[in-house]
Amino acid sequence: MTLKDYLKKAQRQKFAIGQFNFSTLEQLRGILAAAQKMKSPVILGTSEGETKHLGLKQIVALVEIEKMKYKVDVFLNLDHAKDLDIIKKAIDFGYSAVHFDGSHLPLEKNIKYAKKVVEYAYKRGVLVEGTFPGADSFTVDIGNIHGMHRDVKLNFEKLKEIRKNTNAFLVLHGGSGISKDQIKKAIELGIVKININTELRLAWKRSLLKSLKSQEIKPYKVLPQVQKAIQEKVEEKLKSFKK
Repeated sequence: MTLKDYLKKAQRQKFAIGQFNFSTLEQLRGILAAAQKMKSPVILGTSEGETKHLGLKQIVALVEIEKMKYKVDVFLNLDHAKDLDIIKKAIDFGYSAVHFDGSHLPLEKNIKYAKKVVEYAYKRGVLVEGTFPGADSFTVDIGNIHGMHRDVKLNFEKLKEIRKNTNAFLVLHGGSGISKDQIKKAIELGIVKININTELRLAWKRSLLKSLKSQEIKPYKVLPQVQKAIQEKVEEKLKSFKK
């Protein structure tokens, strides 16, 4: 199944596919181990910063190697991409989707660049995510905020209105910290993709700091605990995304 197939299935059956960002090997393996255990497809996100840190070719190669081990359906998405050159390279190297973020641009340029992204991606069968007409996946703004904000109150009336006016796949960014009840309701009202990053970063940092307090100096004995913490967090999220 393609990513588009899975997103259509999520629309029909009312569940959400998780996007989890990574920039280290233990994060990648933790995400895939959780997907394997939960028998769930996952989207691996890399922001421009994460992409530059690891390298596009290295990311694609790592994912190809690791998914053979874990035997799960995995899709790569370039997250919050602003640079058209990076977007084109990600598409050429095999990403399944790209998220164009033109929020930093004047409206006219935003529209112009969005059209270029759509044209380039569609010719190559790659999905486009954004906040503009023509995007396969529409990133909703219903009170969700990037980072950890436990007082988030999603605007479900606005979500209902959005659902009525588009057939695009609805995406919830800033999923970290949002209560399970709100996540469940958002999925019921049409959300089919939820992005999680900050909670994984926090799990990575807390686990790493704890592991480093020991006298152990061998990275291959310290890092498995970090991978386990990532896996547990992803499992928790995948459970809440199911029907």
